Amino acid sequence: MIELGKKQTLYIDHKTDFGVYLCEKDELGKKPVCVLLPGRQVPQGVKIGDPVEVFIYRDSDDRLIATTQIPALTIGQLAVLEVAEVNKVGAFLRWGLSKDLLLPYSEQTLKVKPGEKYLVSLYIDKSDRLCATMKVYEYLHTDSPYKAEDEVQGTVYGKNARYGVFVAVDNRYNAMIPAKEVTRRLRIGDTVDARVLEVREDGKMNLSLRAKSYMQMDIDSEKILLRLKENDGFLPYHDKSHPDEIREEFGMSKNEFKRAIGRLYKNRKITISPEGIRFAGE
Repeated sequence: MIELGKKQTLYIDHKTDFGVYLCEKDELGKKPVCVLLPGRQVPQGVKIGDPVEVFIYRDSDDRLIATTQIPALTIGQLAVLEVAEVNKVGAFLRWGLSKDLLLPYSEQTLKVKPGEKYLVSLYIDKSDRLCATMKVYEYLHTDSPYKAEDEVQGTVYGKNARYGVFVAVDNRYNAMIPAKEVTRRLRIGDTVDARVLEVREDGKMNLSLRAKSYMQMDIDSEKILLRLKENDGFLPYHDKSHPDEIREEFGMSKNEFKRAIGRLYKNRKITISPEGIRFAGE
């Protein structure tokens, strides 16, 4: 069976002036289904009966056609693709073929922009055409090889102010950065490096953007010192400041902030007063 949107091996049945026709292997009593591979795509030196690995899609006239160019995305996969153009139909993504891939407006989870990259999957629409979708949740897997404390990389594909940021680890596995672990502003399409906090019973991962606690304290301390130096050695924050103010200013929880300034005070890097913290010098 010749399958739209998939990579498969077909066999040269006969040649024409404009290419070759590739067919499935003959099955007893069945007429083989064939598809055109245009002449510019035909590998040199092939002959009748030879196998050719191709991808099946539709050309500009909506006819099934084969290509030896394998795109960045096939049915069942996910990939980060760049927006080439946006028009009244939707967005068109570069995916390695001469005909860009349509991302309909109905399949966008936010307004996409030319030049930006987003995580998408490939599906066949009601008109039997290949299209992209940003609604990738159902395509993600929950059988990752990762465990707690592993370092991972993924792509942001969704956000929820209450729950957190949704990430496709390796552009394949389902994960989330809980809201309390989101230490900086993230956009859909961003690549993030994170640490696995836990693998839940359902196989989904909870992630953190923070390093291990003993390392994170060093990172937080350096961040506070840098911010002090950028602000003439003084910041109006201390252990009585509101947690939301601290998170907004430093991207850390109040407890992390208190631990960091405690270390800086102990090491005589800062002084603490009811007005705030002040750099004490090198």
